[in-house]
Amino acid sequence: GRVQNALQKKLEEQQRKHLEAFLTQKQKVGELKEDDFEKIGELAAGNGGVVFKVSCKPSSLVMARKLIHLEIKPTIQNQIIRDLLVLHECNSRGLLWLRGEISICSLDQVLKKAGRIPEQILEKVSVAVIKGLTYLREKHKIMHRDVQPSHILVKSRGEIKLCNFGVSGQLINSMANSLMGPKSYMSPERFQGTHYSVQSDIWSMGFSLVEMAVGRYPIPPPDGKELELMFGCQVEGDAAETPPRPRTPGSRPPMAIFEFLDYLINEPPPKMPRVFTLEFQDFVNKCLIKNPAERADLKQLMVHAFLKRSDAEEVDFAGWLCSTVGLNQPSMPTHATGV
Repeated sequence: GRVQNALQKKLEEQQRKHLEAFLTQKQKVGELKEDDFEKIGELAAGNGGVVFKVSCKPSSLVMARKLIHLEIKPTIQNQIIRDLLVLHECNSRGLLWLRGEISICSLDQVLKKAGRIPEQILEKVSVAVIKGLTYLREKHKIMHRDVQPSHILVKSRGEIKLCNFGVSGQLINSMANSLMGPKSYMSPERFQGTHYSVQSDIWSMGFSLVEMAVGRYPIPPPDGKELELMFGCQVEGDAAETPPRPRTPGSRPPMAIFEFLDYLINEPPPKMPRVFTLEFQDFVNKCLIKNPAERADLKQLMVHAFLKRSDAEEVDFAGWLCSTVGLNQPSMPTHATGV
């Protein structure tokens, strides 16, 4: 309604001002060197590297600095540096790369608090992710390469931002040996070593949506008993077929890497349980078609009924987020996210 549109415009104006302030600061800071940083503490660590909270001594700005450890030839290193220069030109309200206002947390952290993320909230997340991917594709001819809940950041005012997007194919290839941790969101075509494009990002988004909606990693799929325990009712559909040994949530052993790859490539893709709306089920199904040529593209998804419905609904994303993670809501309430 009118209230939602007014709040949306107010949020977008605020984001525009934040982006302008960031670009001004970025220009003042200039090129950064190793000695410019003073480490404050460690923020996160994973298979791909370590993220530190640092202070930039020339500007006194607090930043997040990611260190990726690679053993590569000088020629590959030079190519990575050239590729990363493109990232310096990526400036969008829906993207966060080198420095920006610190977001509350990533959606994997929100998921741990919430157990499951409501469908109406995931509508807003989907809109933001698709707009971010579209910006990367149309403005810079690049793809994200690593869409997953931990790379979708949220702020207390209801903003949603993509981070950790990788323009450098050389960098991604150099990290390939360490990318396969306990969970992977990569598409089947990437594991098979065939050509891949932004369609791979769409798979990763759909895979992430299943995890956030159901509340656990989609492979192997939950059986009927597990879904009944999750949702408090009997769930029909392919995802609810009961295998010989039903397990309670959290009790299943992790898959071995080769078992996982065999399942991903040879078994049907994950599906949304039928407790969700038909629009949401169809949206995810179109993201998780194994053949990338048949998978929905960004333009098709942007006009899908699931996202069109989001435009007409008033959802207090900021209020839900703050109550879920236990924070006070900012003075300016927001009912819609912006990118």
